[in-house]
Amino acid sequence: MAKEFYNRVVYDRVTADWMKEIGADRMDAGEISGDLCKRYGFKSHIAYRYPKYDVCADPFTDGEGNVVQHDIILAEQIWEHLDRPYRATKNILTMLKSGGYFWLASPFFARHHAVPVDCSRWSARGLKNLLIECGFDETKIRAEQWGNRACARRDMRPRWARYDPETDSLENDPNFPVMAWALAQK
Repeated sequence: MAKEFYNRVVYDRVTADWMKEIGADRMDAGEISGDLCKRYGFKSHIAYRYPKYDVCADPFTDGEGNVVQHDIILAEQIWEHLDRPYRATKNILTMLKSGGYFWLASPFFARHHAVPVDCSRWSARGLKNLLIECGFDETKIRAEQWGNRACARRDMRPRWARYDPETDSLENDPNFPVMAWALAQK
């Protein structure tokens, strides 16, 4: 089995707990980033692969022009690539059912990776501010970050670092965030 990416270990664990807590197994999910989040066991899952589906342009619609709505929308490692993250986040809000959730994860300290473009970085506070400014209720947002120098240093190499529990520390250095993630409820 392939080792997981070092920069994703902590947020994967926290997010798995969050998904159990909110009852992900009863939710219809839409994922902007493809299908990596299927691992959380949703009732149903639709993959909208970025950049083919441009969440910055408009909310996604069905063949008849109706906005497609989900119980949860997920975006893993996408928001740093968007030219218009505020517009995209407002579109997400439109695509959520009442009481629905938006989960996103994005790097803070990461090397440039233009696939297809590289535009921004997000801390936990930055993600929370983005979500508030785009219409999410501040009291219904959770945002966290994790990182340490060792992970950041290894991620500067040509390939993303793989986690080795024998040698890699998961101790968090709050002054050196590598990844940030948030969960907001409509």
